[in-house]
Amino acid sequence: MESKSFFRFTLFSVAIAFLLLFTWSHLPYPPPSQVTTLLDCASNSPWCTSKNRFQSKQPTTITKTPAATTTATKRRRHESAVPHHPLDPLTIQELNKVRSILSSHALFKSSKSYALHSVVLEEPDKDLVLEWVKGQPLFPRMASVIARVNGESHVLTVNLETSQVNVLNSAPSSGYPTMTIEDMTSATWAPFSNAEFNQTITQRGVNLDDVACLPISLGWFGPKEENRRLIKVQCYSMKDTANFYMRPIEGLTVLLDMDTKEVVEISDSGRTIPIPKATNTDYRYSEQNQQLNLINPISIEQPKGPSFVIEDEHLVKWANWEFHLKADPRAGVVVSRAKVRDPDSGIMRDVMYKGFTSELFVPYMDPTDAWYFKTYMDAGEYGFGLQAMPLDPLNDCPRNAYYMDGVFAAGDGVPYVRSNMICVFESYAGDIGWRHSESPITGMDIKEVRPKVTLVVRMAASVANYDYIVDWEFQTDGLIRIKVGLSGILMVKGTTYENMNQMNGQENLYGTLLSENVIGVIHDHYITFHLDMDIDGSDNSFVKVNLKRQETSQGESPRKSYLKAVRDVAKTEKDAQVQIKLYDPSEFHMINPTKKTRVGNPVGYKLVPGGTAASLLDHDDPPQKRGAFTNNQIWVTPYNRSEQWAGGLFVYQSQGEDTLAVWSDRDRSIENKDIVLWYTLGFHHIPCQEDFPIMPTVSSSFDLKPVNFFESNPILRIPPNVEKDLPVCKPAASG
Repeated sequence: MESKSFFRFTLFSVAIAFLLLFTWSHLPYPPPSQVTTLLDCASNSPWCTSKNRFQSKQPTTITKTPAATTTATKRRRHESAVPHHPLDPLTIQELNKVRSILSSHALFKSSKSYALHSVVLEEPDKDLVLEWVKGQPLFPRMASVIARVNGESHVLTVNLETSQVNVLNSAPSSGYPTMTIEDMTSATWAPFSNAEFNQTITQRGVNLDDVACLPISLGWFGPKEENRRLIKVQCYSMKDTANFYMRPIEGLTVLLDMDTKEVVEISDSGRTIPIPKATNTDYRYSEQNQQLNLINPISIEQPKGPSFVIEDEHLVKWANWEFHLKADPRAGVVVSRAKVRDPDSGIMRDVMYKGFTSELFVPYMDPTDAWYFKTYMDAGEYGFGLQAMPLDPLNDCPRNAYYMDGVFAAGDGVPYVRSNMICVFESYAGDIGWRHSESPITGMDIKEVRPKVTLVVRMAASVANYDYIVDWEFQTDGLIRIKVGLSGILMVKGTTYENMNQMNGQENLYGTLLSENVIGVIHDHYITFHLDMDIDGSDNSFVKVNLKRQETSQGESPRKSYLKAVRDVAKTEKDAQVQIKLYDPSEFHMINPTKKTRVGNPVGYKLVPGGTAASLLDHDDPPQKRGAFTNNQIWVTPYNRSEQWAGGLFVYQSQGEDTLAVWSDRDRSIENKDIVLWYTLGFHHIPCQEDFPIMPTVSSSFDLKPVNFFESNPILRIPPNVEKDLPVCKPAASG
């Protein structure tokens, strides 16, 4: 295997690994001297200068650092970072200490090979965190570790003060930990050590040095897949395009032992299917023959700088909001201790203890041999945060954005930095916070309008071909909006068909013919969120407020019917399992029954569902058993720190025995208790030609909205904008 082709492919694999592991670590801000001028402004305002491509006034990130200080350099000195809050993620120093402690532990010293699949903060007990106030000493710092040692999975905690290692569990009933980046990378080159695989590639007329392969989790479909950590590998032609996803080598699937890198089986059922042409598949702007300049550059102005500050790297304060923010290798973004200030009392009131993306389930709807197993769990199998890419200033995030890095551990425990993984920015899109104009018939010349400015926390994960954009949006009226956008590239199937007129109506494409020899396969996306709501305290209740039609009695009214609200407090978990129905409408309230407004309503927040797709798969279908947490859109469970991941702690090749659905079927009591709300945002995706060769973003969202939480409109006293507050920037040339 010392051929040119193998060397080139190995180099390609190593390059991918290098990019994934290291290129995020030191991505600097472009200096103003290297930035293309956006505006030539006639205003005297310092904001109207080209040097302000990025915010000149970054929010505070280090205690006592002036807000006007540029913090890009300071916040990237991760080697000297120290924790300030009980929920702060592990620092580089702490990750190095974990690695050192484990390397001298008997379990690891006796091993010829081991891998650390997760090294994150073992968060202190919730009660302790709720009692902690700034200025008090931190609790003993602990690390939670998931490791594979000598072919077995282990869950451990490491006390960073005492160096004590506690082995909690070594034998999960089924499943394996989230793959490491090294697992994924090594799986892509392992098939090239197999002569049969190489021969199959060359027999299709593809040069080995033009091949790119993807590691594809295989789900679970029976006993033959047990007792070995397996993965499937499928490959593509990179010739003449960066978009190799559109050039599948259809029907060729390699079953690989992930631990030994042994090729277990090769399935080759697509020899008669041509590899689609590279024509019109490249998505890079530089490769477009006709470039469209449809709009002028756009940005919002903040002449006084951002309104938010970030204290001690992770505590975000903006308007009437305060919350803790951190990156996580599995969840991506974690928002904790979210509080909003009451406009009457001035007190910061609890809203949410912890919120994050718990799991993403993506089943494809093709039952054929090369496709049936494509039923991904992107968080538990690949690591949603591990797949987060550096955000692109001015395109992923506006110029007023602040960037936050993630600090993670590689498979050998060595820490590395994901630069620009999260951005935080204020957004104004011309939306209205509230308004009212008096009609002329009143004789009052009143027009009151308030702009809606929001704070956005954003990350984007590229899980191979697909890109997910997740926004946490905070509004001054107390609302939290969670939005998910889907973009990137479809996973497509090769076909012999070039036009729909070749179909006789009997064959099943399992999708849409997007281009010659290319089928976009139908699939679903389900994103399940863990929302530990603490409405004015931890003991809450879940209330279904059902809208019911009430018939009027004879002679009661000219009306025949009306709607009334019927409130039903969920006593147990099964009472709170909800499948949303258009013609059986309800509101879904999380309330604190012990806290009342002045007129006696319990304070609360309500979940406002978005465009929700429901799973239509058979509940006994193996993928749906693993993804049973999508059987309902809403679940409510009692708080349990071990129940965070909707698909279970060990998702890879799991059989579905440790999911949210299993926990909820215990039917535990949830009334007036510390409870967790779970919501699944869903998308059915029937591909169309506009999704080729890359998808325009499609998005959906849901809201967590105050309901009787405030005594009145909480933004009534916010002032309107006035012209003198904003500079007027003139374009360099006008028509």
